[in-house]
Amino acid sequence: MNGNDPLSFGLPHRKPFLFVDRIAGCVAGTEAVGDKVFAADDPMFTGHFPGNPIVPGVILTEALAQVAGIAGDSKNGFLLSAIRSMKFPSPAGPGENIRLRATKTGSLGSLVQFSVSADVGGRVVAEGQIVLNEL
Repeated sequence: MNGNDPLSFGLPHRKPFLFVDRIAGCVAGTEAVGDKVFAADDPMFTGHFPGNPIVPGVILTEALAQVAGIAGDSKNGFLLSAIRSMKFPSPAGPGENIRLRATKTGSLGSLVQFSVSADVGGRVVAEGQIVLNEL
């Protein structure tokens, strides 16, 4: 593992449910930035808009939750507790580098809220707010 490997930040996910390839930056407890490129032969594209493959919004949301978990910097980990809002203004497709960002915006007890966004070359493909529950 290296300093850009999401697993080196304590992320518990493994393939095929690891949706972060590398961490581009992290301020522990505050924010994190990661990248993900989905391969064209990923099985999800077989049935999600055949002929015009699109990364499902639920997968983008999970990728953002994983980056938020890294930003949260918990020794015990997090569970996704709530999706307060999520919008998908533009599609992301296979082979595109998706930049994932999560910034902590507040907390209450074990609940931590994050503002999240994903973009491809500056084009926003997902944005919203999620809440993680610290274990």
